[in-house]
Amino acid sequence: MRGRRVLLVNPWIYDFAAYDLWAKPLGLLYLGSLLRRNGCEVELLDCLAEEQPRPKPGGHGKFRREIIEKPDALKDVPRHYARYGMRVEAFQARLSRMERPDVVLVTSLMTYWYPGVFEAIRRSKSAFPDSPVVLGGIYATLCHAHARSFSGADYVIAGEGEIEVLKLLSGLWGVAPEFVPDMTDLDALDYPCFDLVQALRYVCIQTSRGCPLQCTYCAAHLLSHGLRRRSPKKVVEELAFWNRRGVQDFAFSDDALLFEPEGFALPLLRDLMRRDHAVHFHCPNGLHVRSISQEVARSMKAAGFVTIRLGLETTWPERQAATGAKVTNAEFREAVENLGRAGYTAEDIGVYLLCGLPHQGADEVRSAIDLVKACGATPILAEYSPIPGTGLWEEAVKSSPFPISAEPLYQNNSILPCRWEGLTYEMYQDLRRRMKSNP
Repeated sequence: MRGRRVLLVNPWIYDFAAYDLWAKPLGLLYLGSLLRRNGCEVELLDCLAEEQPRPKPGGHGKFRREIIEKPDALKDVPRHYARYGMRVEAFQARLSRMERPDVVLVTSLMTYWYPGVFEAIRRSKSAFPDSPVVLGGIYATLCHAHARSFSGADYVIAGEGEIEVLKLLSGLWGVAPEFVPDMTDLDALDYPCFDLVQALRYVCIQTSRGCPLQCTYCAAHLLSHGLRRRSPKKVVEELAFWNRRGVQDFAFSDDALLFEPEGFALPLLRDLMRRDHAVHFHCPNGLHVRSISQEVARSMKAAGFVTIRLGLETTWPERQAATGAKVTNAEFREAVENLGRAGYTAEDIGVYLLCGLPHQGADEVRSAIDLVKACGATPILAEYSPIPGTGLWEEAVKSSPFPISAEPLYQNNSILPCRWEGLTYEMYQDLRRRMKSNP
């Protein structure tokens, strides 16, 4: 594979709203580092990394936004639809300056963001008609048949990409890879190639893949099977590597960072506390609430964790049990108390609450908002997006007024795909106002 040229493309987001909450194409960057290890020359074209206006402390902030015409499926939604990321002209100019790649790898995220993916594929193929385009990522995995039928990519792969991409390129190029990773040993992977990211303000850290839980609204267990963890020592070494290169903000992109903390999180935190680094850690993914003991909370504070997000989802015990039984209200109260004793304020502790689940009423969401505020934390509404293959999918298909199984655009959480008379869009707006009001 030596000397082969690879172009990595992270597409635009096409949606009613989008925000850079420490979002980087981590899977694509891992593929880039793997292909470099196999002798390839790798270039990154990240539509979301450029032209971000006024980033906030910590590195997150708004994407550049350009209002565009809505797709026919979303014509009746009374909101502006936009392209988030770099100008199309800038994308075209970057392509025109490149040497022809031997392959183009395009990633994808939310299922309903596929219009931006299709646009990136179309323009890449137009610029390099003789270069095969390979599509992977979340949309390609969860809506595999749709992607194969409509994306325009030459190849579509599902799931974790490392082994599948090596197999595909080996067949296309007629040469075996020099290095094939053992995907049960995540420490064998090179660091993702963040050195290719322009204006690098933060680095995403992945300490594990997969999730031990199978919550009915979440696709984590479909995207990576089984929980596999890196060693705490190797994670700290990666943090130090990027810190020596000037990075001070790190976001943990994990679904199980605090799961069974004695075996991973506490050793990691103790190692971090022993090191003299001017760094800040952010946890945009919902942390496991029942793992936040007094020791864990104190250790997170001492190690430099500044952004805390908890996954509560709902305060109704029946719904908690039915969707995965990952937390109880008593465990949530105790976790927030422990975080408060450690020095975190309500502004530091954001709590995700699902809104718009099948047959979920406004009263359920309202009571959750009130409980979170009463406990001394900040509620954050997470509008439900139906995800193919999850436990709630069939119920969502039956209850949604939209054809969500035929058209992924209707899976967009902004339109409340499972709205009903018990939770209308007007009720949702009232909930948002209640969330922002003083307790």
